[in-house]
Amino acid sequence: MSLRWVPALERPDLLAAPVLAAVHGMPSDLATQLQVAEIDPDHADTAVLVEQTGMAMEDMANCIVVSGTRAGEERVCAALVLGHTRADVNKAIRKLLDVRKASFMAMDEAVQRTGMEYGGITPFGLPDAWPVLVDSRVGDRESIVIGSGLRRSKLRLPGSLAAQLPGARAVEGLALGA
Repeated sequence: MSLRWVPALERPDLLAAPVLAAVHGMPSDLATQLQVAEIDPDHADTAVLVEQTGMAMEDMANCIVVSGTRAGEERVCAALVLGHTRADVNKAIRKLLDVRKASFMAMDEAVQRTGMEYGGITPFGLPDAWPVLVDSRVGDRESIVIGSGLRRSKLRLPGSLAAQLPGARAVEGLALGA
């Protein structure tokens, strides 16, 4: 099964509200590089989508929300890593957040605070105070497939665009594996 990709702004119904607002706030030369495809919500998980579509796991990118505290202050970030790797939460992200212990944000809290559906969380439209850490290998991919904020669609964009998102920065060694 192949996906039907269209310019993201042609299908605003396939973008969560904070994602749509972020796309509208982007310079048009960047926004026009985003494509969206409708998917079966049961295929939103990366491994299932790869199995159903035959896309390469290396072209998938997962966005996770990580939190920790330092001196009673919460510190939160999003991390974007390729589908065949996993975020190094315990070392790289913990050090970048400057916390003793970093962990995945609880699903219910991540959904509530992002305004996105679980399985669709994406680096577009996150709270401004959250840095977006992008594994440097993401930028090497011609295109990546990420969440749209909804389980029923995915976004596709050039890998190099990920580190250009507001609050984003490329980080060498953010992910482990492959």
